Amino acid sequence: MTRAASSNWDETLAGIPGYDPFAAAEGFAFDEEAARRAIDFFHECLTFTAGEWMGRPFALQPWQRAIVANLFGWKQKDGRRRYREAFIYVPRKCGKSELAGGLGNLLTFADGEPAAQVYCAAADREQARLVFNAAKRMVQAEPELADRARIYTNAIVVEGTGSVLKVVSAEAYSKHGINAHGIIIDELHAQPDRELVDVLTTSTGARRQPIIIYITTADFDRLSICNEKYDYACKVRDGIIVDPAFLPVIYEAGRDEDWTQAAVWRSANPNLGVSVSEEYLERECRRAQETPTYENTFKRLHLNMRTQQDVRWLAMEKWDACGGEPINEKSLEGRRCFAGLDLSTTTDISALVLVFHDALTDEGELTSTEGTITVLPFFWIPEDGARQRERRDRVPYVTWAREGLIEMTPGNVVDYDIIRKRINELSKRFEISEIALDRWNATHLASQLSGDGFEMVAFGQGYRDMTAPTKEMEKLVLCGKLRHGGHPVLRWMASNVAVEMDAAGNLKPSKKKSIERIDGIVATIMALGRAMLAPQFQSVYQTRGVITLEW
Repeated sequence: MTRAASSNWDETLAGIPGYDPFAAAEGFAFDEEAARRAIDFFHECLTFTAGEWMGRPFALQPWQRAIVANLFGWKQKDGRRRYREAFIYVPRKCGKSELAGGLGNLLTFADGEPAAQVYCAAADREQARLVFNAAKRMVQAEPELADRARIYTNAIVVEGTGSVLKVVSAEAYSKHGINAHGIIIDELHAQPDRELVDVLTTSTGARRQPIIIYITTADFDRLSICNEKYDYACKVRDGIIVDPAFLPVIYEAGRDEDWTQAAVWRSANPNLGVSVSEEYLERECRRAQETPTYENTFKRLHLNMRTQQDVRWLAMEKWDACGGEPINEKSLEGRRCFAGLDLSTTTDISALVLVFHDALTDEGELTSTEGTITVLPFFWIPEDGARQRERRDRVPYVTWAREGLIEMTPGNVVDYDIIRKRINELSKRFEISEIALDRWNATHLASQLSGDGFEMVAFGQGYRDMTAPTKEMEKLVLCGKLRHGGHPVLRWMASNVAVEMDAAGNLKPSKKKSIERIDGIVATIMALGRAMLAPQFQSVYQTRGVITLEW
């Protein structure tokens, strides 16, 4: 395949970051007229529907022209489109919904497909309606399009061709039987699983030149359909996978780039200065630097950086700075401590963490800025299936067990008798004042430990009980006052933690949002919460109250 006839088109087509559409173009031809018609459709038939640009003709920005020209200009020898999938990966506020709505209208009104079925899809109906509503407002604003269509709440029907643009959401069980010509999936990262994508993809088999367009910001680092498509798109872009029918459009900041610099914002945000201002990003960046819980949100949504957690809580460089030498357990023997026990489920990791006061002030009180807290963690996991879980989760459970960092209990569930025995053994070495336990996890083990003479304390997992110790732990890490000895399992859990925050600024760790296990961190927070109530540790948490139950 030779280069496009016009050097201007060469420049337009090459506007996809890091991707050369000519590299795998053998057997395809670029149709300048088809590309021009598609671009002109936006400018001549569509207008912007929101913001300061509302009502103006939809003049495509250079990065958008590159997408439209590549998608609709490249043809196979028989005249059908080259591209069948497009992955458009751009940060928030770059006009994704407007572009997606325009593409939906183009596929519905002007793609030459009889009875075209085009779908705006998303994880939920409200998200899917963002793209559909943009498309609908564009049609309503253009008399030539509006006269050809009937506009309903969830559909636009073109009467002359029988084509339709509809809204669908992730209730995939109801989508079987459709015959899709075009599919636009908005915010792919929000899909709870791959079912909707798979159902819609398989619905295109009877069409002559179907196309699926994924438009999304970054997901966080986990197994997801968004990350699967992103990884595939990167390999196509880099020439590792040759797929001439897949268009990878990826705007992102690199992991090693300084995310606080304006030059990095510009490279990641193709619509900077148009739909998003540098002043806005500067303000949000400053907020991210001042508020650790917002840092990952800024990186992921505004720079398209795939982060470890959904909402960042602990900066790992600060956590690592608290490591020091491995904890010498013998030096802690005879010392008073508080314990947190997170039993999780019988098939997952259970964690016990002991929290020790390392220093007192002259007044006999311990504060996070004048003393150090030492944490000593213990973990259990079922032995059966550990290797399978290691391969599935890519977490070295077996290696950790071999190194004595985690204990495997026989069978396919955690043996709570072994945990009970271990806690009783630890009580002979350390003075365990209390053991905090999730009040909804008041199992038989808790009753047994109470019978063994331990003071068992029910500890709520909501904002009321978790906020103060969660903030205190964050403060200890930031001040370098949490001594954990670099324990690998606890570090892994710290890197997994995502937090939830309410409107009042209260915090709590979220197992639902966290990408992997965080049981050891939850146990640490519970133990710290009880320690904060001790006479030598004065805290505002003392006024909040925690209910103690008799077991």
